Amino acid sequence: MATIREQIASLEEEILKTQKNKATNAHIGKLKAKIAALKAKEEKAAAHSKSSGGSDGFEVKKSGDASVALVGFPSVGKSSLISQLTGVDSETGSFAFTTLTCIPGLLEHNGAKIQILDLPGLIKGAADGKGRGKEILNVIRSSDMVLYVVDPFQDSHFNILDAELTRSGMRLNESKPQVFINRTGRGGIVVRSTCEQPDVEFEDVQEIVRSYGIVSAEVTMRSVSTHDHIVDTLSGNCIYSSAVVVINKVDLASEQDMARTREMVPDNWPILPVSAKTGQGIEEMKDFIFEHLRFMRVFLKPQGEDADMAEPLIIKDTSTVRHVCEKLHRDFVRKFRYARVKGPSAKFDWQRVGLDHLLKDGDVLSIIVRR
Repeated sequence: MATIREQIASLEEEILKTQKNKATNAHIGKLKAKIAALKAKEEKAAAHSKSSGGSDGFEVKKSGDASVALVGFPSVGKSSLISQLTGVDSETGSFAFTTLTCIPGLLEHNGAKIQILDLPGLIKGAADGKGRGKEILNVIRSSDMVLYVVDPFQDSHFNILDAELTRSGMRLNESKPQVFINRTGRGGIVVRSTCEQPDVEFEDVQEIVRSYGIVSAEVTMRSVSTHDHIVDTLSGNCIYSSAVVVINKVDLASEQDMARTREMVPDNWPILPVSAKTGQGIEEMKDFIFEHLRFMRVFLKPQGEDADMAEPLIIKDTSTVRHVCEKLHRDFVRKFRYARVKGPSAKFDWQRVGLDHLLKDGDVLSIIVRR
């Protein structure tokens, strides 16, 4: 009997052989759903093996206000780039696979502390585990932003890197599809949509869901969807994150080299030309990272004291009072009584709020805890 990996390889080969057109989209969708189900089974088995004493991967303790992963082939200059960003030397050499583990550095910019992760170079087949690929991809998936570092003298770097991250379940610079699949006890597969669906037929959606092993479910589409969106929702492990392409070695590249590299990158992806050797573009890169990590400022007012309006707390723009409590002290959530907020998120000055209150840039926050 074929192994799970052999079954996946066979299905992937069938997809490659299938001509892509509207008539075959549903068939390809069903094949992808089967692959997703097999990968889930494979990951479950791998997790069990690890818990039973299998080999450990490397893990990175997250620190700072956000984390950024540098992704690239060996010897594209990631270690030199992190040295420029953080001011700390990362051990480098002139040969491939110099970085053998994840080396975190800290970029301090505009009051934010941003963890920069220098990872071992990704190679083709990383999503299947080649070159410690799965361990590296797990770190990338947990980061807040992905920086592809590419060499302008290599034609295929971006396409290979993007294919590996896509196969690992990352959806970069994409909005999360509004597709909801809820299993039910009976009634078959019912598909509904709140908008026109020009790219999918309801019957095809039902077939894709069945190929994942589900016989009864309610499928609701609240945005224009594709077969891939249905498969991604079924797999349940896709990560939606932002990404930027960093073209290194621009001090050596010609206009033709730069133009060729830019053509590989999708139109909606930002591109940063830099030189880790000369420092060209590094300050602009720091500004870009800070702006696109979507930070905001919250000013803290200790109980019975004036608010500190000189040094704000830097947090992500999706943060709640709970996130601030967790950031300040591990006991703050456990001892939390209530908080008071003055500013853009408050209906009135010093509104009393709970842990789930969503904060906004410029808020003044006072947290009251049990003594």
